[in-house]
Amino acid sequence: MTLCVALDAMSGDHGSSVVIPAALKILSEIDDLHLILVGDEKKLKSELSHQSAKVKQRLTVHHAGQQVEMDDLASHALRNKKDSSMRVAINLVKEGKASACVSAGNTGALMATARYVLKTLPGIDRPAIITALPNMQGHSTHVLDLGANIEVSPEHLFQFAVMGSVLTQAVDNLPNPRIGLLNIGQEEIKGNERVKEAAKLLSKSPSINYVGFVEGDDIFKGIVDVVVCDGFVGNVSLKTTEGVAKMISHYVKQSFNQNLWTRFAALVSLPIIKNLRQKIDPRRYNGASLLGLRGIVIKSHGGADVLAFTYAIKEAVVEVQKNVPSQISHILATLLSERRRIE
Repeated sequence: MTLCVALDAMSGDHGSSVVIPAALKILSEIDDLHLILVGDEKKLKSELSHQSAKVKQRLTVHHAGQQVEMDDLASHALRNKKDSSMRVAINLVKEGKASACVSAGNTGALMATARYVLKTLPGIDRPAIITALPNMQGHSTHVLDLGANIEVSPEHLFQFAVMGSVLTQAVDNLPNPRIGLLNIGQEEIKGNERVKEAAKLLSKSPSINYVGFVEGDDIFKGIVDVVVCDGFVGNVSLKTTEGVAKMISHYVKQSFNQNLWTRFAALVSLPIIKNLRQKIDPRRYNGASLLGLRGIVIKSHGGADVLAFTYAIKEAVVEVQKNVPSQISHILATLLSERRRIE
């Protein structure tokens, strides 16, 4: 079976000017991959006109007459933009013509459309958004939910933990990922009742490697592989992380540009700076998964450049190869059966 991914070519801040170069880059790296560019057929074919016949065999165009704007309400996109590049790309997944969809478009519209078209897996009440963040151990920590679900129940947090565990096991090749619940302290008495009840559910599930509560700074220590929280807390944590990273970068540049001597110090330190930048480069962690759906949908950052969008496509490819939705469904069924026996 050919590995095929549909790309929302009109999405994000840069549209096809980023999606097409990213598509060409990933095709040069993965031999058995086929991509479908979804969007304005005339525009896309014009931009591909100089490509070789060999490339065009693996990079086809599927027309979509509309585009979801970044400020569109999710409800408006769902009702009034049924021929959008986003909707058509997701439809291709439902129809089995593509194994996954990647879009840099409006997050709310993408989640609403994907949930409406693909539906959720059996046993999953709500899809969640998950992404990887770098940590001090040299690998990454997956965090969910990042904004899809503001109000959640203990059962939802349990489901998020299962989905995060399966994804991390598949993508990072970890046999038994460590799961932590994000809380205001590590002690069992800390936190609200929702988090405490979720902890009880996870503690009773022997197939889940639940290690207890973790705090915000633990995300970057690498002491757990998956951090679980509601969408409000997760989104604030993610945005705070991005803000702190930008502030540090700002002050580092400002310090190195103070005078001739600091510029010289910057030149001497260049190899170290480059190494650090590569380790924490957010582009290399681009590609958030919409977990819990009957299909694979990856959300790229709206402002992604070519390298960042390439990583989002890579995330889709890995999840297809590992058959993540099927694994989530199987593991969740097993855990729910275990829980019923215990109860």
